[in-house]
Amino acid sequence: LDRLIVVGLGKAAEIGELDAQAAGGAMFATLSSAEHKTAQMIFDAFDGCALSPDHMAAQAAYGAVLRSYRFDKYRTKGDDNGSGKPTLSSIKFLCADEARAKSLFARLSKIADGVFFTRDLVSEPANVLYPETLAKQAESLKKLGVKVKVMGVAEMRKLGMGALLGVGQGSARESRLVTMHWQGAGGASKGGKGGKKAAAPIAFVGKGVTFDSGGISIKPAAGMEDMKWDMGGAGAVIGLMRALAGRKAKADVVGIVGLVENMPSGTAQRPGDIVTSMSGQTIEVLNTDAEGRLVLADAIWYCKETFKPRAIIDLATLTGAIMVSLGTEKAGLFSNDDDLAAKLFDAGEAEGEHLWRMPLGKEYDDLLKSDVADMKNIGGRWGGSITAAQFLQRFVGDTPWAHLDIAGVTWWKADKPTIPKGGTGFGVRLLDRFVADHHEK
Repeated sequence: LDRLIVVGLGKAAEIGELDAQAAGGAMFATLSSAEHKTAQMIFDAFDGCALSPDHMAAQAAYGAVLRSYRFDKYRTKGDDNGSGKPTLSSIKFLCADEARAKSLFARLSKIADGVFFTRDLVSEPANVLYPETLAKQAESLKKLGVKVKVMGVAEMRKLGMGALLGVGQGSARESRLVTMHWQGAGGASKGGKGGKKAAAPIAFVGKGVTFDSGGISIKPAAGMEDMKWDMGGAGAVIGLMRALAGRKAKADVVGIVGLVENMPSGTAQRPGDIVTSMSGQTIEVLNTDAEGRLVLADAIWYCKETFKPRAIIDLATLTGAIMVSLGTEKAGLFSNDDDLAAKLFDAGEAEGEHLWRMPLGKEYDDLLKSDVADMKNIGGRWGGSITAAQFLQRFVGDTPWAHLDIAGVTWWKADKPTIPKGGTGFGVRLLDRFVADHHEK
């Protein structure tokens, strides 16, 4: 023993799962930067603490794993920028009931796999990750038992997805729509065989703009490199499907991602163009940098019409306006259903992926009126995240729906206890908890 570290967790009665995770993450960060190779973390019972030692050990191990993430596949010269590989190779988490702790951690490790998958996808540069290659990443879930279908431009055009296809028409990279279906509830899906008839699935839809230049309404050069992670919503949905399949969730879940690259070119969509969505509604495109809502419009409608889900939750790095409202600590939550909104909020609080509910209303909807089409794709300077959500609501119908604007929480520029700077994987843990608490048998 060459070093003893004491970790303060606060009052015993107030210690929760997130505190244990933060302790594990902090220990990993501290020891890995101090050139230690092995460590042990000991847990004993605390009077008044709701967490048993085995539960606390499993959560601390989970936190350490989450904090250990690195995206270094493109480094060739080691520690050039002061962030070399940690020397810490193993941590033992010691408690009385080791078997119970291992059992608890086994489930958590599968969720961590999903988080890491999302972080990897979000971190990849746009010359490596584009619609075709991101679709192939989703197809890798087949080995876990997920049914995956990839649609190309011709099939989407046949379905009438003019809104989604309009976004990608300026790119040399063809757009894709990917459907992932995890049938863990034990029933038979529509058109399937065997078992009892399954209940309607819960559905998650993700915006997958693999690079967003803004199109003809081009963005300023400063910071444009960040737009490789404008597919964070799609990344979260794919990572969630990996987590659910990995831990064999007893739920029927559909994930759909619309994958496009938004580029300026001679074939790009122009401001003033009018496109027809799959729903038949027409959209006047006044700003080609308000493209994510066009992608989601067709993806959500396709989801609703094809799978008849009990609820749809979409995730998107949709607006800078949500960052003005909430900063980088919370994601915006919009919903047409109070019960669904409350369940998502609670799941976020439990997992440390915090949401804040934002308003919807006809007064905001009126800002989308167009003189020449059914709607326009921007609502003006004020309330930009709200008018974007109002736009999406027009493609939901009567289905319970929630929209998570994750623009401020998908990528962090500073370390957190369980999240190193970079891609956060936000949404995977939150939505896994939501499924576990409300949609598993």
